[in-house]
Amino acid sequence: MTITCTGQDKSSLSPHQFVRVDAGGNVQEGSGQPSAETALHLVMAYQRKAGAVLHTHSIWSTIVSIAEATRGGVWLEGYEMLKGLQGVGSHAHREWLPILENDQDMLRLANVVEKTLSQNPQAHAFLLRGHGLYTWGEDLFQARRHLEILEFLLEIVGRTEPRPMAVNI
Repeated sequence: MTITCTGQDKSSLSPHQFVRVDAGGNVQEGSGQPSAETALHLVMAYQRKAGAVLHTHSIWSTIVSIAEATRGGVWLEGYEMLKGLQGVGSHAHREWLPILENDQDMLRLANVVEKTLSQNPQAHAFLLRGHGLYTWGEDLFQARRHLEILEFLLEIVGRTEPRPMAVNI
C-alpha cells in the first residue's frame, strides 16, 4: 500500500512524500516515516478491499463526531446526495456513520476499527471523536466522491441538528 509520510501538507503532495508499506506497515519503498495512522489505513484497505483511503480533519466532521458521540454514530437519511455513495440507489437510503473514540495507541484503535467495520458491513465511512472522517473507495476517484458527499452531509447535520452550547471532550 502507498501512504503519505507523516507530517506532510496534504494540499501539496509530490511523489517523494509517499512511501510503500507492507501489510505490517513497514516501509518497502521510498524514504520517510509513514503516517502515524498507517495501521488504520491498512485495516480499511484490507477489510473493504479499498484501492484508496482518505481522511480529513474538517470542522464539521469534528463537530458532529463530538456532538453525536454518546449515540455511537449518526444516521444520514433522506438526502439526495446519498445516491453518490457506492451501491446506494435512492435518497431513501439510511447510512449509519459510526463514531469511535480516538486513541493514540494505533494498534488498539486499528482493532476497534476492524471490529466496527465487521459489525457495519454497509458503512462507507466512520468518524473518530474529536478527530475527523475516514472513508474509502475502489479507487481514488470513488474515495474522493465519498469524502465530498459525506463532508457535505456532515455540514448539513452540523448546521441543522440542535446542539448543546458547550461539549466536553
